[in-house]
Amino acid sequence: MKKLFAVLLVCSAVPAAVLAQTAPALKSGEQVYRETCMACHGPGVNPGLPNVPRMGDKKAWSKLIAEGQHVLTAHAWVGVRAMPPKGGRNDLSLEEFARAAAWMVRGSGGNWQDPDARMLNRIRAEEAKRIEQLKKAPAKG
Repeated sequence: MKKLFAVLLVCSAVPAAVLAQTAPALKSGEQVYRETCMACHGPGVNPGLPNVPRMGDKKAWSKLIAEGQHVLTAHAWVGVRAMPPKGGRNDLSLEEFARAAAWMVRGSGGNWQDPDARMLNRIRAEEAKRIEQLKKAPAKG
C-alpha cells in the first residue's frame, strides 16, 4: 500500500512540474496591436507620421499586402523606413509580432492567417535575406 501511495504521489507531481515549465501563452495579434502597434498604426493617431499605414486603410495597405506575408512581416521585424525593429518591443517573439501583422492586414483588406510553422520559417528566411541586404547597403550620412 505504501508503494502504491508513493507511485501515485510521484505521478500526480509530474504533470504539475511539466505545467510549471511550459512557456507562457503567446499574445494574440490583437493584443500586440493594442499594446504596441496602435500607437503608430491606429486610425487618426500621430499625425507626425504621415506615411504610416493606418489600421483599416485598405488603399495604404494594398501595396504592402501584395508584398506577401513573409516579406512584409520580415522587413517590419527587422525595421523598415521609420519603423524600429520589432516595432520597438524587444520582448515580443517573432510569432507574436507576425500575429499582429496578420491581424492588422485582416482589418485592412487582406486575409492573412496567424503564422504556422511553415510561414514562420519563410519569415525567418526572408529576415536573413533582408539583414544581408541591409549590411550591403551604403551607409546614409
